[in-house]
Amino acid sequence: MTDPDRLFAAPLAQVPDFVFNEDVVRVFPDMIKRSVPGYPTIVENIGVLAARFAQPNTCLYDLGASLGAVTQALRRHVKTDGCRVIAVDNSTAMVERCREHLHAQDAMFQELLPVEVVEADILALPLQPASVVALNFTLQFVPPQERPTLLARIRQSLCPGGALILSEKLRFDEDDEQALLTDLHIAFKRANGYSELEIAQKRSAIENVMKPDSLETHRQRLLDAGFSRVVPWFQCLNFASLIALP
Repeated sequence: MTDPDRLFAAPLAQVPDFVFNEDVVRVFPDMIKRSVPGYPTIVENIGVLAARFAQPNTCLYDLGASLGAVTQALRRHVKTDGCRVIAVDNSTAMVERCREHLHAQDAMFQELLPVEVVEADILALPLQPASVVALNFTLQFVPPQERPTLLARIRQSLCPGGALILSEKLRFDEDDEQALLTDLHIAFKRANGYSELEIAQKRSAIENVMKPDSLETHRQRLLDAGFSRVVPWFQCLNFASLIALP
């Protein structure tokens, strides 16, 4: 059972930078459902997409796994022989709770893919041969100068026929488009019960740690990293998900 997200409900004299600590872990499912349009659809369909691209006897990576929602979707949908899931996060609190959630999934379902939950920095993690890599709202928290190297390493680890699935909040190059989509996202948050104070304080907390890119920036960076095709498969307001093929 998780708590409702009230982290920014009271006025804060100084809003600290957002971190994935125990307080965030406790409310994370409620926070992300109320903050990211289309999140449940993205997560479930990452599992569906992964089943299309998974190759026998390879790894499936969930990089920036948080509480393991994508890992659970991978295990529900992928039936390919010899695959295993490696879920990676650098937050101790997230990793501990992720393991609990996956243990509960094991109790509910039989014959799931084996899974390993690793506490590590994805920038320093050696990658094994993989057929599916999921970066679900993770790259935006990686320092921009580190993103090309990470994507190149992922590309090098991918087997023929595999795929990278990348979900991100988008920035738009046109000022009026950026303003419209920002306003609509705020309306989405209001409709999900967040107050103006909560919206403003959360924005202040996250603006220094989350740096979104435009769709064209993502596309060009992926091509520069050695991917041959980049196919957007989902967008809801200013949140999107892409398939990058080796």
